[in-house]
Amino acid sequence: MGEFSRRARAATEALRDLFPATPLQRNEHLSARFDAEIWLKREDLTPVRSYKLRGAFTAMRRALVVDPGKAHFVCASAGNHAQGMAYACRHFGVRGTIFMPVTTPQQKIDKTRIFGGNSVEIQLVGDYFDHTLAAAQDYCAKAAAQFLSPFDDDDVIEGQASIAVEILDQLPDPPDLVILPVGGGGLAAGVTAVFAESAPATDFRFVEPLGGTSLAAAVAAGEPVTLKRVNSFVDGAAVARIGARPFARLNGIRAEQVLAAPEDRICITMLDMLNVEGIVLEPAGALSVDALPDLADAIRGRRVVCVTSGGNFDFERLPEVKERAQRYAGLKKYFILRMPQRPGALREFLEMLGPDDDIARFEYLKKSARNFGSVLIGIETKSADSFAELRRKMDEAAFSYRDITNDEALADFLV
Repeated sequence: MGEFSRRARAATEALRDLFPATPLQRNEHLSARFDAEIWLKREDLTPVRSYKLRGAFTAMRRALVVDPGKAHFVCASAGNHAQGMAYACRHFGVRGTIFMPVTTPQQKIDKTRIFGGNSVEIQLVGDYFDHTLAAAQDYCAKAAAQFLSPFDDDDVIEGQASIAVEILDQLPDPPDLVILPVGGGGLAAGVTAVFAESAPATDFRFVEPLGGTSLAAAVAAGEPVTLKRVNSFVDGAAVARIGARPFARLNGIRAEQVLAAPEDRICITMLDMLNVEGIVLEPAGALSVDALPDLADAIRGRRVVCVTSGGNFDFERLPEVKERAQRYAGLKKYFILRMPQRPGALREFLEMLGPDDDIARFEYLKKSARNFGSVLIGIETKSADSFAELRRKMDEAAFSYRDITNDEALADFLV
């Protein structure tokens, strides 16, 4: 056993004061679908419903060993690391100040308050994590507190590595492939380091949200780079720059090992896991499972572990998730239709719809000319092929229309 693995195992044993090893479950639905042996490492079942408690607890425990008088910790987090730190603060009886983006789901804010109790104070600052991080670090310097990084810290990385220790203990033989979600890189760095020492034959795939591919950018450049724009939908992994320490451990990975998951496709995976398996995953927690279709040929007949990293999902977001899933699957589209202002025009359009087509949205936007008006119309159907038939009918009737489903600017403004 290598030195890093020994430290990771010590961290794992210390975590047993908080919770037992999370389950590693063979998933029959996914195994049958992909003709493989698919296991889910259920990090959504920790006391804070994410793996982040591991790193926060480990780093705080070691800081208190070095300085038992340390009484104030600070962190910046989109939610899961915040909950982990809050839980650890209450466990150790120390004070915590937690900075969270203004865009953090209310469910994560409320849970952080519950886990931390009177031990923590929450400050909402910035629209994106990187703005929040800067504010937290500035405050930390002024308050002479201990900053607890969500991923760019060696002790946090070793805490997350406890997942690898548990996986190797829970399986009779090492897996052929482990699929990991990536945000700041702490989880990926820790897990790969343990496997490199203890099971070097295991292969890896790293999955990022398409709107936040900081690891892919770093691999391409050979060093961490800052993305100019990040899509915050996958809030648990929407990081503009991968951590320097995690990337130093990941620097040997190949570009083809890094996958990008479209945000709307992740929604299909979340709904599938909820409806078929009864497993609640947040967007970042679904990343590893969402990558399976991209790897279908490569994983056939192999043993694969997907780390489901978190289940802190606010069900108030469910309508948005369903909407995104329908749009990605081609079952819902939005059109701007130039409607003739004459009797029977609307009826003529309605008669073009098929038996499985439903109007989900109908709104006059403006009268663009004396004889025409612009209409926003949303249509749901049971088969994506239905839209080809609808377009054919509209073209034959010389209706003027524009599909804005994938026009991000217009769809965000109008839908």
